[in-house]
Amino acid sequence: MNDKGKTKPEKSGTVIIVGGGVGAMQASLDLADCGFKVHMIQKDSAIGGTMVMLDKTFPTGDCSMCMISPKMVEVGRNPNIDIHVLAEVVSVEGEAGNFTVTVKQAPRFVDPEKCTGCGICEEKCPRKVTSEYEQGLSVRKAIYSLYPQALPNTRVIDKSNCIYFKKGRCKACEKYCPSNAILWEDTEKILELNAGAIILSPGLERYDPRIRQELGYGRWPNVVTSIQFERILSASGPYQGTVTRPGDGKHPKKIAWIQCVGSRDLHNANPWCSSVCCMYATKQSIIAKEHDSSIEPTIFYIDIRAFGKDFDKYVNRAKEEYGIRYQRAMISIVREEPATGNLVLRYAQGDGRLVDETFDMVVLSIGFQPHQDAKEFSTTFGIQLNDHRFPKTNTFQPVETTRTGVYVTGIYQGPKDIPETVMQGSAVAGKAMTLLGDARGTDIMLTPSPRPMEAGEDKPRIGVFVCHCGINISSVVDVNAVAEYAKTLPYVVYAGQNLFSCSQDSQENMKQVIRENRINRIVVAACSPKTHEAIFMDTIESCGVNKYLFEMANIRNQDSWVHSATPQDATEKAKELVRMAVARAGKLRRLHEKKIPVIQRGLIIGGGVAGMNAALGLADQGFEVVLVEKEARLGGVANRLTTTIEGDDIQAYLDALIQRVCSHPKIQVLTQSLIVGFSGFKGNFTTEVMVGPQLQERKIDHGIVIIATGANEYKPREFLYGQDQRVMTQIELAERLTKGQIGHPDQVVMIQCVGSRNEENPNCSRICCQSAIKNALQIKKLRPETKIYILYRDIRTYGLMEDYYTEARKQGILFFPFEPDDPPLVEASDQGLVVTFNDQMLARRLKVRADVLVLSAGMIAEDTEDLASILKLARNSEGFFVEAHVKLRPVDMATEGIFLCGTAHGPKLIKESISQALAAASRATTLLSQEQLTLSAVTAQVDQDRCAACLICVRSCPYNVPRINEQGVSEIDIALCHGCGICASECPAKAIELSWYEDEQIMTKIDALLEGVL
Repeated sequence: MNDKGKTKPEKSGTVIIVGGGVGAMQASLDLADCGFKVHMIQKDSAIGGTMVMLDKTFPTGDCSMCMISPKMVEVGRNPNIDIHVLAEVVSVEGEAGNFTVTVKQAPRFVDPEKCTGCGICEEKCPRKVTSEYEQGLSVRKAIYSLYPQALPNTRVIDKSNCIYFKKGRCKACEKYCPSNAILWEDTEKILELNAGAIILSPGLERYDPRIRQELGYGRWPNVVTSIQFERILSASGPYQGTVTRPGDGKHPKKIAWIQCVGSRDLHNANPWCSSVCCMYATKQSIIAKEHDSSIEPTIFYIDIRAFGKDFDKYVNRAKEEYGIRYQRAMISIVREEPATGNLVLRYAQGDGRLVDETFDMVVLSIGFQPHQDAKEFSTTFGIQLNDHRFPKTNTFQPVETTRTGVYVTGIYQGPKDIPETVMQGSAVAGKAMTLLGDARGTDIMLTPSPRPMEAGEDKPRIGVFVCHCGINISSVVDVNAVAEYAKTLPYVVYAGQNLFSCSQDSQENMKQVIRENRINRIVVAACSPKTHEAIFMDTIESCGVNKYLFEMANIRNQDSWVHSATPQDATEKAKELVRMAVARAGKLRRLHEKKIPVIQRGLIIGGGVAGMNAALGLADQGFEVVLVEKEARLGGVANRLTTTIEGDDIQAYLDALIQRVCSHPKIQVLTQSLIVGFSGFKGNFTTEVMVGPQLQERKIDHGIVIIATGANEYKPREFLYGQDQRVMTQIELAERLTKGQIGHPDQVVMIQCVGSRNEENPNCSRICCQSAIKNALQIKKLRPETKIYILYRDIRTYGLMEDYYTEARKQGILFFPFEPDDPPLVEASDQGLVVTFNDQMLARRLKVRADVLVLSAGMIAEDTEDLASILKLARNSEGFFVEAHVKLRPVDMATEGIFLCGTAHGPKLIKESISQALAAASRATTLLSQEQLTLSAVTAQVDQDRCAACLICVRSCPYNVPRINEQGVSEIDIALCHGCGICASECPAKAIELSWYEDEQIMTKIDALLEGVL
């Protein structure tokens, strides 16, 4: 990628990313993997953002730090990503392709080249101050690391609180530092960086609930913020994961969550919805209940905005499995009982009656808001802001600012959750790649491969590293005892402990230990190899050890988590798991991976808005694209749409998009085409397509696949739809409004959640509320005297769409909530439709005559059963494709080389589909930009002398890899083999073995387990 013979292009091959959260990290990794140099500018002393403060994430319940640590390690070890912490941009000159960016970096007073991250200085420092990371619930030292796994893990001195800087004495840190890393004379530095593009991802501030004095934050010690409660829940937090009241250390039983603190409030806070609060409150209540089953959570809410994929399922689970109570109410005041520290909440029930209810603890679900210096920040980068001080973006260009070459992502672009932040991280990386495609590979540094250990070192020298995992493991398992036991096992030359084995400092320490002890087999006793195996493999490979001379013992998921009530037994089990891992490690042998060329062409299945944007995302970088669409016209469901809620013309955009795609020299469009065959592996796929009305067969070779098959509008079977012409869906209403075919209705009734949030489709369709409000406002604009009634379960105008909900209420549009077990009743009459529903405030049934009844029909997945079968892709029960990881890989699919975007993934708005399409193109580019790929060495091998050609392997392989060759025996192409091992387990003659899982290695583990028993 770095061709020395090429003339350096006019554009810079470097990108500057401002911010260090999960979105910024995703963008930096995508860019670095595609041949671009990255400078990450972070104002804090370490990267990680808000996600590192979280305990767990929903819906999987994964440890947040366990998820983000590997990504941080990837960033930290990538030679083409430079991290500048304690830094901020002070000026930007130039234009897209060639910016000159001046960065001011504050002094650290610790030499990062000398600091080993040992923490002795921090331990000896006598000065204690309030910890910002722990949200004021505990203290830190004046010399500190932001959090235990911080990257970089170099300590920093807080000058404003350091005794030496304040009084000229102390220097305890310097006295005890074993590496002489204290740098008192450190000064501010000015860096001047050249870059072709700039990505802004600085995050947002959290709302300060002290403004809402009636809620008691800052007055009553047992009123905490949601981020404080995350630290209370965290195993590495101030209370070691025990749910505790800050005021007196007692265990609370009744806990209340108050929603919309700092959000949806025109008077005391911010008018927008912060998008994440309902779901993190649900998650926190579930996790609290899991920590202590006696806890009784109550969530006080206005609307539950569970609008994401499978979010409603999660809320239903909270109600049904955990007994979490959801109370629709706004809390007017929180008072403390002085004698007990308990809190009395006053609120109005649905019928208007005031209630006082006592709780042991209150959690305020605080929202997001722009930084106080948002205006100054925008001036520095030369971008415009919208009315709410978020960067101004276009509906159809959701990650582009008003300055060319400056992109925006994550929560700084607008309120959003982790998956959308990660998604946009890849999206902005893709936009930067498109802008700087000619400069790819010009600024990167290529690192030589480490020299492999000598062949004579094959006698096992095993190193065992036991992980505390904060207290995820060590609170149950006696880690020291396990490490000491490991020292007694055969071939073990080293056994030690790490606080977090996946953190950057632990990885560096492991490298040093491996080299010093000439270790050639490594065992890590920690968490799941599913999430962390690759990190450790990369670490040992950088030391010259073959990556397949590695084994993990999962003493968290398989031990501490499931045996938390019996620590002694858990410790003994951990020893057994380590004994088994060491036994297998001794039998491991070097495996060598195969390199294959990459076909630098992409196949995109689906020609809607997402598919076309993904196609352009690749083609504009110079990659060939084949776009397959089953219909005669591109555009998908967007062909029926009129305008967005912001008022943008969808048809004008669609026409221009189709024109760009069809005229692009790198894009080949195949309409009226169907996928009928698929084979191959990442970088080398072959797809068979039946093209056109004549069904001509074509075979397409390509390196990646992007699934963009879209979704459809649910066709209602309820409320007289199809029986009465006055009943229509929101899409049909919008079409009639555009054509002037709606007439002059006096009264319009809209019913929400038709075909969504029910047994058949338990999830929210995401688009319905904004569609109803958009069309209602349009009717009011055309005929202000029309009365409009919207019957809803929860109004889900998340993010900045809350403005339109507010405007609808100002325009006199009436909203009435209904419960799922008491839906509206619709009857036809000559005078009009009659809709009967329950008014919760009046506690009585109301009847409304409707000239027009509009059903907010949900979104259902396209029929992709055959396609999913051909490509062997997973779908959920609703028919949407399943991503590889709900949080950190939202556009990747489990099969490598296949990516996902748009409504094929789940319901979403057009601007969200565009973002995900750009992200899919970016992720695909990480493969297509490589000339070669390395295949895994974990493949099945056939001992053809023992093969009976029984065809069991042929029938059992889910990937159709084994075949009977000309010699009449089974043959497995290692390039096609996925290493699942099914054929090896099914073969009756034991003629097939799976590399790295050979019979001897498995039997050795079993023998070790049964040692002393048989």
